[in-house]
Amino acid sequence: MEAGLINLTQNKAIAHDFKACKSLISKARGLMFSKKRNLIFIFDKEKKISLHMLFVFFPVWAVYLDKGKKAIYKKKLYPFISCIRPEHKAKYILELVKNPAINEGDKISWQKQKLL
Repeated sequence: MEAGLINLTQNKAIAHDFKACKSLISKARGLMFSKKRNLIFIFDKEKKISLHMLFVFFPVWAVYLDKGKKAIYKKKLYPFISCIRPEHKAKYILELVKNPAINEGDKISWQKQKLL
């Protein structure tokens, strides 16, 4: 299967194009003032991470993954009005422009990422 982001549990492609955010600046900026695109936030360790939609002009789906890349939380966020503070600790967060074929417990994989 050729895809950048894959649901291994369901054997489905989720997204072909995405960018990985590893730097502090890229994580802080996220999708603010940008065009629609898929992002993966990569953190050094699992921790509780809040997200907001200030200055994001389109809805996105946030999917929190644990250190084993297993989906532990999924929520749709709306422009300017959404903010989430999950109780779950995550090492990765996906911000996707389309509702992904991901359920809690699904194992996710990715390859060929562009770093920001």
